[in-house]
Amino acid sequence: MKEIIEEIQAYKPFTQQEANDQKLFLEQIQFQKNLLTRENSDYHFSSSAWVVNPTYDKVLMVYHNIYQSYSWTGGHADGCNNLLLVAQKELEEETGIKKYRLITDDLFAFDILPVQAHFKNGQFVKAHHHINTTYLFMAQEDQPLQIKADENSGVKWINVANLDQEVAEKEMRVYYHKMIQKARLLKK
Repeated sequence: MKEIIEEIQAYKPFTQQEANDQKLFLEQIQFQKNLLTRENSDYHFSSSAWVVNPTYDKVLMVYHNIYQSYSWTGGHADGCNNLLLVAQKELEEETGIKKYRLITDDLFAFDILPVQAHFKNGQFVKAHHHINTTYLFMAQEDQPLQIKADENSGVKWINVANLDQEVAEKEMRVYYHKMIQKARLLKK
């Protein structure tokens, strides 16, 4: 957990919201117990992959069965303290791609995301927050894609100009637009 805290301390927020989330984590949330597992039912770590194509005009997204919307890939840490590894595992499991590269070794985004109450596998999950780390990857579009049926029912490259039409979760669009903007700055 020490390495995760150090990575979050070193992170340079891109938006005011990221700065607020970083401050909240470093001043309060980091002191809660079991943040790497879902035993903490209020806050726990998740990690995501933001995957762009070589021209940065498309992102790889999955149609999330619970939220009925296209979203980034990602998942719970479930005890793993290597959040980059979590993001890579989820990327491969949820899309089927095997060839990709990490664009930057640094944390790409840091957010504390609200998660609405929902049912998963027939079980009620109360509203909570994901302490989410995001890593930036690049992949070619010509790779075969496959769904992970227990989590998603679609995988596709989405043109960033059409993102708002594909993402039904309006509250997530601000995070995705932030990452589009930030990725484009790295391209230059």
